[in-house]
Amino acid sequence: MFDLTRAFDLPILDWIADHLWCLILDRIMPIITHLGDAGILWIALTVLLLFLPKHRKTGLAMGIALVMGLLICNLWLKPWVGRLRPFDYVEQCFGRVIPLLINAPKDFSFPSGHTIASFEAATVLLLRHKKWGIPAAILAGLIAFSRLYLYVHYPTDVLAAMALGIGIGLLSNFLVNQGAALYQQRTLQ
Repeated sequence: MFDLTRAFDLPILDWIADHLWCLILDRIMPIITHLGDAGILWIALTVLLLFLPKHRKTGLAMGIALVMGLLICNLWLKPWVGRLRPFDYVEQCFGRVIPLLINAPKDFSFPSGHTIASFEAATVLLLRHKKWGIPAAILAGLIAFSRLYLYVHYPTDVLAAMALGIGIGLLSNFLVNQGAALYQQRTLQ
């Protein structure tokens, strides 16, 4: 039987460890990953946008996306899939301890919550404010990569979270646009 973890995920993580781990990135990657902790950066930006009348719809779309991502990723998919973190898997299957640069996450691995929240927010910002969306997308990509660099997620965790985050961002933006159009129709009647 094909084992995706051994055939695809671990070779990529080990390549990153063998070729990219260095003192500079060892200091930078934990900082980048902490920007995505509990989605706090994206939540703070959402709250700020909700208080700015000109950007309220953007804040609403981001808020809807973040709530959907929390429900889908953290409350449903992670417990349902129940995938071990890569550092735990390597230790259990191969007896090799991976040195972590951050505290070991206690929840399951699939999908990456940091990545899904980052891509939800970045997608909404790209759709509504390209000028803000481009830096947000770059930061989202860095946060996603940091999860691999730090050996706390598999590439498939991150890829699935990217796809889900983009999809949820698109959906929440659509919902806000539809809601705004309905509201305008009703106020004109």
